[in-house]
Amino acid sequence: MKSRCFRVMLSLVALTLVAACDGGSAGTPTPTSTRTTTQPPDVTEHESGPESPITYGLQVPRGATQLGPLIRYRSARLIAAYLPELKAAQAQKDAEARDKAAEKASEGTPTTPTTPTPDTRPSDDTFKLLDDPPKPDSTVSLMRIDGDPSDVVRRMLAQIAALLPDSGVSTDDLGNYCSSAQRRITKCRLAIQGIAQGDREIRVVMTVDPGKIATRTSGPSDLTRPVMTISVEYVGEPRKGQLSRESNSLDGVKSIDSEPEKSGLIWPKMDEDAPATSKLLNGWTAPTSATILLSGYHPSFVVITAKRAVDADVTAEQYVLANSPNGRISKDVVEDLNEVSTTYSTRTKNGGTARATYVLSARGNYSVLFYEPTSN
Repeated sequence: MKSRCFRVMLSLVALTLVAACDGGSAGTPTPTSTRTTTQPPDVTEHESGPESPITYGLQVPRGATQLGPLIRYRSARLIAAYLPELKAAQAQKDAEARDKAAEKASEGTPTTPTTPTPDTRPSDDTFKLLDDPPKPDSTVSLMRIDGDPSDVVRRMLAQIAALLPDSGVSTDDLGNYCSSAQRRITKCRLAIQGIAQGDREIRVVMTVDPGKIATRTSGPSDLTRPVMTISVEYVGEPRKGQLSRESNSLDGVKSIDSEPEKSGLIWPKMDEDAPATSKLLNGWTAPTSATILLSGYHPSFVVITAKRAVDADVTAEQYVLANSPNGRISKDVVEDLNEVSTTYSTRTKNGGTARATYVLSARGNYSVLFYEPTSN
């Protein structure tokens, strides 16, 4: 009996020693790896999938995802064309206000000064005083390429070729639009101007950025995938462009499946995304109140979202102010459909352009920041 009890006690001691070797005692923490991996934010609620409309019948191509809203703004040419009309309307309003104040003064009714009430809502449309404010003439879509990059880019080229049929856009040779080093694509750019449906003269710019090849690093929140931008601007006579709206249909888009890609260029693979704390856009870094949805190096841009509207607005305005050599910036507010877009811009000391658009929509609060070192 004593011998059996001794064997049981010995077994318990042995089990305790094994447990101590395997995992340590309850009071001693288990050693863990010190290596950390930055997880990208969940941005699915801010995504727009394939066939989402862009403008002039163009759509997000299959294999791509748009991040954030479409950016729609008035070009400097359009603002300049309507500015005299706006100044005349403002002068008339000011004159009526003075007449009303003088009438009250003659009747002995004192004018009661009003105290501004703090408001986080965006400003009214810049051209609200006009009976028919000019509609935005410029649109930008920012996309992440999730599918095969060559196929996605060729599908986008096929749409552009259908939109501008006389432009000679080719869809079977990426070497016409993409720069490369040792057959690895470093960046792609197409800039073309032509006549679209409705006799509308437009300029289309498409860019694709695979990331930084030297470090094999994508921009923050790019998921190690290439990013593509599409910008479309009406470049005809500004007032003529307001007389009719662009068509939302696009016919004659050819399939790319029947023609193989000729260049044989290779899309380099990226190992990781740059951290959200990286310096972007001429040294700018994202505030902690913002979440980066997408970013690019060529061209330089960042799409962010913020929980509070005021944070998104301040981020856009302060970014442009930081790039202004004299502290002066331009501001234009567009009330368009179910969104309000506020665009800030300035010319930098080096002759480039810093532009940011704050978009308030039902989906969220967004700021989209751009930096162009020199004017195109």
